[in-house]
Amino acid sequence: MSPDNKGIKVTNWASIANAPFPAEGAGNQTFSNLQLISVVAGIPAFLLIYFHFGIWTYPFLVILVGLPCFAGFFVINSKFATPWNNKVQLPNRKIEEYITIKDPTLAGYQGRNKIPMEIFFENYFDGKIDLNGDALEIMEARHDWASFEFGLGQLKFFLTQWIPETIWHSKKQDEDQVRDHYDRGDDFYEAFLGPRMVYTSGIVSDPARCETLEEIQDNKLRLVCEKIHLKKGERLLDIGCGWGTLVAHAAKNFDVDATGVTLGIKQTAYANNRIKEYGVKNPEQARVLCLDYRDIPARPKFNKITCLEMAEHVGVRLFQSFLLQVKDLMEDDGLFFLQIAGLRRTWQYEDFIWGLFMAKYIFPGADASCPLYWVINQLETAGFEVQDVDTIGVHYSATIWRWYHNWMKNRDTITEKYGKR
Repeated sequence: MSPDNKGIKVTNWASIANAPFPAEGAGNQTFSNLQLISVVAGIPAFLLIYFHFGIWTYPFLVILVGLPCFAGFFVINSKFATPWNNKVQLPNRKIEEYITIKDPTLAGYQGRNKIPMEIFFENYFDGKIDLNGDALEIMEARHDWASFEFGLGQLKFFLTQWIPETIWHSKKQDEDQVRDHYDRGDDFYEAFLGPRMVYTSGIVSDPARCETLEEIQDNKLRLVCEKIHLKKGERLLDIGCGWGTLVAHAAKNFDVDATGVTLGIKQTAYANNRIKEYGVKNPEQARVLCLDYRDIPARPKFNKITCLEMAEHVGVRLFQSFLLQVKDLMEDDGLFFLQIAGLRRTWQYEDFIWGLFMAKYIFPGADASCPLYWVINQLETAGFEVQDVDTIGVHYSATIWRWYHNWMKNRDTITEKYGKR
């Protein structure tokens, strides 16, 4: 890391896209749970007294009014809360230097009047806003031209779609979300994932060297197998295996009996072909099944189980039962490798803005994208002994940077076929 003229230290590594403006936005440091509880509980109480309702109606008022009050509290706070101890000096440029607004109804966003991020990306998708330069460079300076306040669109999505999906998480819901999203087309995903077709974070082995996407994904595959001490002849289960790369890698290089599970129909076909392409010695040694995780046969048991960025889709409500199922699927001396893409505990309103964006466009149904402490607590509650923990956020940054370059190379071809949304 090296100092710069902003009075902070920034990274200077060859392996990542070093953030020039690592600004901190408003968030939990200035958020008051007491005020939130007062609003959610107090407004129904006021209505009860003002309209002379019976005391028995209070629980119904809390249900009816409490949720909109909860959402409204976050909307107001996200708009007016100030950042906590932010030392980053932003360029202080006009919004016109970053984006071109073509829709006259958005003309009010000019000069130093920042545009809410939700309004920006929805209108960008609709072709009403253009970027004045490289997307990554502009987004790195996002705090200089955009605000992170909740808008009506995200509020509606949160109340009418995110919450019902979080509560429900039926097999049909999960199947529809996975197949609508991940079965879009293998060429779509290969355009940015590259030949490895791994849709999870890679691992950087040397921050001073710009390894390729294939190298950091190969690093990750090796690391996972090493972490679970994979040995010849063992039975491996990969839950949420995607396009089957880990299954094929483990079967070929560690001579194990490997099973992958995914809900994607196209993913299943691609994965089973991948196993053949990898040259696994015994064709009966590895397979990928199109199956809901809840329908995985309980016997025979597995020596090792992996789950890389799929458990988020299980959801908060079903997370504990999922872990208990994994424990039952595993031999008593087995090992479980779990990788989660989760929010940080010291949250910012920006985190929720992007979280809802991800839920709508990138990672549908992944409401269990929770902080590390929550995941650890869930594992220990289920009876697991946590032996090793790594935080790989910077590795994910490196991975996404490489995905971005792949996407930019193939953008025109893919956009022509699939559109901007």
